[in-house]
Amino acid sequence: MSCSRFLPLTLALAAALSAPAQAQSLMALVESARQYDAPWQAAQAQLHAAQGRADQARAGLLPSVALSAGLSRAETEIMGNGRRDLGLTTQTVGVNASQPLYRPANRITLEQGRRGVDAAQAQLDAVAQDLLVRVSQGYFDVLAAQDTLTFVQAQKAAVSEQLAAAKRNFEVGTSTITDSREAQARYDLVVAQEIAAENDLRVKNMALDQLVGQTNTKPLPLAQPPVLPQLEPDSPLPWIEKAEAQQPLVRQALIALDVAQLETRKAETGHLPTLDAQAGYNVQRTPNGTTATPGVSTRTNSASIGLALNVPLFAGFSVQNRIKETLALEDKARADLDNLRRSAVQSTRAAFYGVQSGLGQVKALEAAEASSQSALEANQLGYQVGVRINIDVLNAQSQLYQTKRDLAVARYSVLMGTLKLRQASGSLDISDIEAVNSMLAR
Repeated sequence: MSCSRFLPLTLALAAALSAPAQAQSLMALVESARQYDAPWQAAQAQLHAAQGRADQARAGLLPSVALSAGLSRAETEIMGNGRRDLGLTTQTVGVNASQPLYRPANRITLEQGRRGVDAAQAQLDAVAQDLLVRVSQGYFDVLAAQDTLTFVQAQKAAVSEQLAAAKRNFEVGTSTITDSREAQARYDLVVAQEIAAENDLRVKNMALDQLVGQTNTKPLPLAQPPVLPQLEPDSPLPWIEKAEAQQPLVRQALIALDVAQLETRKAETGHLPTLDAQAGYNVQRTPNGTTATPGVSTRTNSASIGLALNVPLFAGFSVQNRIKETLALEDKARADLDNLRRSAVQSTRAAFYGVQSGLGQVKALEAAEASSQSALEANQLGYQVGVRINIDVLNAQSQLYQTKRDLAVARYSVLMGTLKLRQASGSLDISDIEAVNSMLAR
């Protein structure tokens, strides 16, 4: 039995065993990117900083306690019936506490701090969604570049066979030199396309490596035949409603408006009084006495408790002007919110119709692929029987492989368009990546 019969099976087994060890899924690369991506890490740090600011703001409602101590030495010269020099030492130590009872500005500052945490969380959500889209885009860019190279190489092999056939036919006198030259020109063109495709794949691989913090990444391809998800819901209105309510940038703008309104309320408290409870215990000791009682050691213990009321009367119109400023900032925040809502609606609508158009394009290209395959087979048969010339076959081959490339790119565009639609509506999360990941080859 010939060993060549086992060669295809051996190669297939080798490919099956080596592919899982080398190729990575989309989920695996997303997890890798989370550990490496600088914007993601910066957004997390920003959230922690916002939580720290909120905790700082809470301190304005909590008591404050301070311990104080002092030591002083005074050299006193007394002139009178006689000159006397006194060296007097004073030692003091005390504990003083204050508890805000009525400080409305501090309570508003605390609420602003909490809203700041919400804004940082919205920012983190936006960065997280952007990371998912960037990794997915890089992933499918590599797959598209790989498919392009594969189809170009397949076209190169087909054109090479057609070139060899044209040369044989010319040698036996059944065709003209024109057929050989046309095939050679097409072959040279495909070689140039192959070089460009190899370079494009190399660039896309480097971009993905940089994004996920790995080297020599090899994405798993889509399972064949790919079944693309349909739009659910299939109307743009539900997507737009989601975008207006939960898109991260819109949420940030809503929070910014809340913070601006709170800032106006805080400015208005400039007219209000403040009330604090204060308590203290202080000890003063003079071991050498005082100028009145030199040489007599004394110690004074004093405890105090009370209320401190501060009523603002006039501050040079600073409070009124501060209120004017905050009201203007409210108007700005409201305008920013309107602008972001309109942008979110437009982006969501465009993304929806982009996916809808992409699904229709995929169906049309699938039909075109089948038609192009039939056209190529008919031209090859016609060339064999002499009713078609070489250029007809070459054009049919070019059309078929171009259609295959367009179909592959269209499928990736639909998947990316679906993810971008969810990002535009603010609903993109890791479960959507898992759904796409389930469509990959195992």
